[in-house]
Amino acid sequence: MTPAPNPPISNITIVGGGTAGWMTAALLSKLFTRGYRIRLIESDAIGTIGVGEATIPAIRTYNTLAGVDTAAMIRATKATFKLGIEFVNWRGLGSRYIHGFGKIGQDNLWLHTHQLWLKMAQSGNAKHFDHYALNCVAARLNRFAEPDSRAPGSPLADIDYAFHFDAGLFAAHLRQLSEARGVERIEGRIASVNRHGETGFVTDLVLDDGRRVDGELFIDCSGMRALLIGDALGVGYEDWSQWLLCNRALAVPCENAPVLTPYTRSTAHGAGWQWRIPLQHRIGNGHVYSSAHISDDDAAAVLLGNLDGKPLKDPMPVRFRPGKRLRAWDKNVVAIGLSSGFLEPLESTSIHLIQTAIFRLVALFPGQAFNPADREEYNRQTDFEYADIRDFIIAHYKVTDREDTPFWAYLKHMAIPDSLAERLELFRASARFFMHHKAELFREESWVQVLIGQGLPMQYDPMVDMLPDAEVAAFLADIEEVIADNAQRMLPHADYIRRIVEPRPVVSSLTPARPGAIRTTLKF
Repeated sequence: MTPAPNPPISNITIVGGGTAGWMTAALLSKLFTRGYRIRLIESDAIGTIGVGEATIPAIRTYNTLAGVDTAAMIRATKATFKLGIEFVNWRGLGSRYIHGFGKIGQDNLWLHTHQLWLKMAQSGNAKHFDHYALNCVAARLNRFAEPDSRAPGSPLADIDYAFHFDAGLFAAHLRQLSEARGVERIEGRIASVNRHGETGFVTDLVLDDGRRVDGELFIDCSGMRALLIGDALGVGYEDWSQWLLCNRALAVPCENAPVLTPYTRSTAHGAGWQWRIPLQHRIGNGHVYSSAHISDDDAAAVLLGNLDGKPLKDPMPVRFRPGKRLRAWDKNVVAIGLSSGFLEPLESTSIHLIQTAIFRLVALFPGQAFNPADREEYNRQTDFEYADIRDFIIAHYKVTDREDTPFWAYLKHMAIPDSLAERLELFRASARFFMHHKAELFREESWVQVLIGQGLPMQYDPMVDMLPDAEVAAFLADIEEVIADNAQRMLPHADYIRRIVEPRPVVSSLTPARPGAIRTTLKF
């Protein structure tokens, strides 16, 4: 007689709340609607870091899948819109550029805008590269609009955006959604972890009051403490501090500025950099730095000396080690969030790494048993993702004209991973970009904006010489004009937020214009 198959794995225990824990609970409770028990253990006595308040456009995919209403989220989390990141003092003191989301200009045949710009820039016949991307121009004007599908062929159709939000309020909003869907929250601190004597799998968790919480799949969202993946299972950690020198941060909110900007700002300092994230009710600030190059007191002085308004709290210190776990999924434990690794939030990837880890778990979720092939594939994908983002972050430090402090001198001349060196060499030769893997997060537009902004010397594609210089110059001028016109049509960012927070009938996110006064598409 054939034995009955094992029942599917359905008892899920999440260790830790915060952004990672409640993002996991919210998405799983939305997708796993039949036969699954989801519990989350957290303690009000244990604070959370709040891995980041800035996101990238993929967060909108998470919100859709997790059933998060955008307008309700904006109101609940004091959110603002984000068109990109401004980098100040990264190439050199006084330098500025924006890494904007979305499309850059318009292709001419197969030649991208940056190829045409590089040729014209060599002869001084092009403006700053920011002028050729709608997100960058709109950010400078503090304007915002969502994509307009009614304008095909217009830059307005290609706007891409993300959010800034209060990470603590975002977690609270997701907790409310999760508990309404049946997620059970357990208040308590974990005192010990029990494991199976033969398999080494985690069997149950013992809380400090003696209660036991069992599970089949355990998700470690305990942050840098890594209670399960690190302490209990002993999974090692790959350190990347030879390339990423920053290992500490100080975070502090301050009073808002008069203008609500639709972008994150990253300002390079002598031994690190400072973030500025505008919310409806305050500005989030932080100084990420290398403790080998600046003291904690001096780092705090730099942070507090570069705020827009009065600080609302004392700076909160955070210590971290850049790198990742050797395995994010081991036995029956999956690490999500800071328990799986840490990459400084220079490109706002912290929340994104949580999101993709949850998606990956859903795609490889175990059936009736844990299959080693599923774990291996999960870990392969995680390793690639971390290394891919690592290289992009390293590029900001490596490609620079700065040597004014020991911190920057080391970074400018350091050896870098082969994967990044090869990509930079191709850019130097012809400013060309090719995807090596479909899972790469940062596409051509991102690399182009950062490497041009950082000052990487590069030659344009020789095929540009097929076009007469006058034609190339006219083409770029047309792009600039159309983008400037469309940016002016967009609403001030603060007004756009106000329409959501204080709802009233909205006809369009664009300001009215006299017919024929503004061109919305490129002419050829």
